[in-house]
Amino acid sequence: MTRLIKMLPLAAALGLPLPVWAGLVLQNPEWKVELEPATLALKVTAAGEPARPVSDGVSARKVSALRQDDQSADWQWDDGHYRWQARLNGRDLTLTLNADAPGKVELLRQPGAAMGKGLLLPLAEGSYIPAGDKVWRDFLPGFAGDGLDTTENLSLPLWGMDYGRRSLHWLLLEPFNDQLAVRADGQNLALSLNHEFNALNQKRPMTLLLRLADDNLLAGAQRYKQWLVSEGRYRTLADKIKAQPDTAKLIGASHVYLWGNNLLDVSDIMDWPAFLKQLRGPDPLAARLRGRFDAEAGKALRQASAKPDHYQQRVLVEAVNQALTAEARAGWLGKKPDWERMAAPYLRLRALAERLFGPALQPDASRWGGGLSRKTMTALQAAGLKRLWLGADNWEGGLWHPQAVRAGVDAGYLVTAYDSYETALKPGYREDWLTAQQGEAIFRDCGVTLANGKKKAGFQQSGYYTNPDCVRDTLKQRTRALHAAAGFNSWFLDAYATGMVFDDYTPGRQTGKAEMAAGYEKSMQWVADAYRLPVGSEMGNAATSRGIAFAHGMQVPVMGWGDADLQKNKQSPYFLGRWYPSDQPETFFKKVPLKQPYRDLYYGAPYRLPLYQAVFHGSVITTNHWLYDNLKFSNAYADNLLAQWLYNVPPLFHLSAASLKARLPQLQCADRAFRPLHERLATQALTGFEWLNVAHTLQQTRFADGSRLTANFAAEPAVHGKQTLPPQSLLAELAGQPPRLLRVVDCAGK
Repeated sequence: MTRLIKMLPLAAALGLPLPVWAGLVLQNPEWKVELEPATLALKVTAAGEPARPVSDGVSARKVSALRQDDQSADWQWDDGHYRWQARLNGRDLTLTLNADAPGKVELLRQPGAAMGKGLLLPLAEGSYIPAGDKVWRDFLPGFAGDGLDTTENLSLPLWGMDYGRRSLHWLLLEPFNDQLAVRADGQNLALSLNHEFNALNQKRPMTLLLRLADDNLLAGAQRYKQWLVSEGRYRTLADKIKAQPDTAKLIGASHVYLWGNNLLDVSDIMDWPAFLKQLRGPDPLAARLRGRFDAEAGKALRQASAKPDHYQQRVLVEAVNQALTAEARAGWLGKKPDWERMAAPYLRLRALAERLFGPALQPDASRWGGGLSRKTMTALQAAGLKRLWLGADNWEGGLWHPQAVRAGVDAGYLVTAYDSYETALKPGYREDWLTAQQGEAIFRDCGVTLANGKKKAGFQQSGYYTNPDCVRDTLKQRTRALHAAAGFNSWFLDAYATGMVFDDYTPGRQTGKAEMAAGYEKSMQWVADAYRLPVGSEMGNAATSRGIAFAHGMQVPVMGWGDADLQKNKQSPYFLGRWYPSDQPETFFKKVPLKQPYRDLYYGAPYRLPLYQAVFHGSVITTNHWLYDNLKFSNAYADNLLAQWLYNVPPLFHLSAASLKARLPQLQCADRAFRPLHERLATQALTGFEWLNVAHTLQQTRFADGSRLTANFAAEPAVHGKQTLPPQSLLAELAGQPPRLLRVVDCAGK
């Protein structure tokens, strides 16, 4: 301890002016931390390493009541409105801020020079951003310049800096109400961090933890996992299997979305003349269906010959299905949805349709339907697929086809209800957005109220985002009805695990972001416990991850949302496609090349880092977002498949009745490659990651049982020890098993 540092408490007591304050020094044999209490300017020096500035400091605040010893310090800002504690414990520096008044506080200004060789940022699974990289320097300030919400936009509340032999990692132990902004700083990227204290979170301290590590780029994620465990916030997959036994069916399962969940598929119609005769006839059901046709369907019905052309067939079957669905919804959907009676109209209309159209249709009515049908389940079994997660685009398909759900469950699959309660719509508006139809009381009473007194507009600016505690009774009622009627053995609660949370100022139920996150987790856990089945959600961000066993969107998240070439410009070669037809929407099935820079940013092997897996492998099973299945992007197929093998995460596919035959071979091959690896490693922690060449195209992951997976992303062979890996291949060295080589070319997409 230097004489100057010993004098600091005396200086504080004497009230000396700000320029007299010198930096605090906290140190132990591992490292030294120099901290300016007025600005939080921060410099660290690891043993045997040069000093590294971590923060240039924020605008100076008035300092008082400073106390310090070798490894701790306390002081106040602004006459006690804010109180700081700094503690050095081994390789951890913790900085804790308490506030007496609302306000936004700038905490850090990390200069571009502080990123070292590269920035480690958990954008979904994880990104490695090399210093001086133009692709990231051009993209990230525009993407994150206004600030990344550290629970929604980051999968983990942390980031890190690679210094070669050493690394530093920031963990936000209070991840709510934080914004991390990025800007260009010379050839590198600078970061700034703000925290907002408000009336709803003011009693929650803001704690940052700076972790010193060696050259292990996963060290920050591993330290965060250790913290989750210590806080009782971590459950292993093995624990979840004990509590919800069907969770074991996720192990080795490829994930598949089934499209075409209406009552009838075009292929169900065996006798078109007879079908048209009945549809044009006097039967009351036929008359009601025709009364719901739009102009296009009415014209097709008038003009169709005894053998309609392909276009007319599609239009007419779509119109009949939509009319039947509208008839069914009229039986339960209104200002106060009748959840207990919800299934009855579908069963009744199915029987009426069989009576009216039966002679013209597939004789076994239990096999009617498109993607969600008994015939699909039979085809999947016949293909030798033993483990699958199957999701319909909404739960209504299960009400039309409970026989198909039962067939999938009997085959050993997880058949899933796609459900959501996060947005509530006004009754009568957008009834096709079925999950958001929660009744007038929910729409009136459960919307989130912002600080300005206005309601928070829901998804796509429709309706309102809801408070999970307020809608939980509806969630319980609706899931009970669906579980009893359809027999789903898995559940997907959309958006609840995205980390998108709000401060709700509604009088009588004021809820901060942290409490809202806990509310989402409570709802997901309730469904898992009530029905003893695995629950999943979108993304799986750490702040909202409890209660789920699987998540969609972590490996490749939503991207290019505002890019017209992807979303609107139908002439663009990168246009993702229309949300039509309903039984095989182009946006899911149309294969396109992925536009730059998204291709490299989200799929480029040198930029990817398994940060999320370092925390949650062995706890939460993750996939790509459902917008981007394994076959979506023609120029990313190989990198996507190799990353799935390397990280030991499932492939994702979309299937429809029309695409089943063409896509089954890819699904079978993906299953043969993935299932044996996952059956061995699903419950194992991912403990290590390493680049084995300068280009970062030869990569290795390691697992708790000693298994190793080594991937060669390059288009040329690569030498690894005594092995030569072929181009775009993976060497699986599972503990206790002979090595196995997987090659992308053996599962080439078509």
